[in-house]
Amino acid sequence: MVFPRSTSPEPPAVPLVEPVSPARIVAVGQGMLDVIQRLNLTIFKEQRVINTFDRDDLLMLLAYIDERPVGFKIGYRESRFVFYSAKGGVLPDHRRRGVARHLLHVMVEHARRSGYVRFAYDTFPNKHPGMTVLGLQEGFRVTRADYNTAYKDYRLRFEKKL
Repeated sequence: MVFPRSTSPEPPAVPLVEPVSPARIVAVGQGMLDVIQRLNLTIFKEQRVINTFDRDDLLMLLAYIDERPVGFKIGYRESRFVFYSAKGGVLPDHRRRGVARHLLHVMVEHARRSGYVRFAYDTFPNKHPGMTVLGLQEGFRVTRADYNTAYKDYRLRFEKKL
């Protein structure tokens, strides 16, 4: 069977990445920890944000849309060469609008300017598949996969050379 060639123009390309984020990203101090804890509880349904805030080169970012906090990202120095993004999330009503990507870009740029060689984060793809997709779209490589007994789920380590 032979199909006729289409004479219509090619359909417009669909970008693989979300549009530019409408969020304003701000680095904050521990005085804003209560805001991050409220976001964390809403997003992840858990009290614990990270094990300790006593970290070298701690960076806490808040994402605002219309002056309302809608997401956060926390990272710190893992080693002399690696900056580690420990946790972050976006409220469900504001997902798929580029906010998580924008938070990631701001944190990666901070790590680059601070002289780190690599940027890393861990994620649980069964619980948060969007972070797996985002990492792969942003050029991260999976460098480790294991099973986390505390969370009873598989964990992936993503890393990117800066």
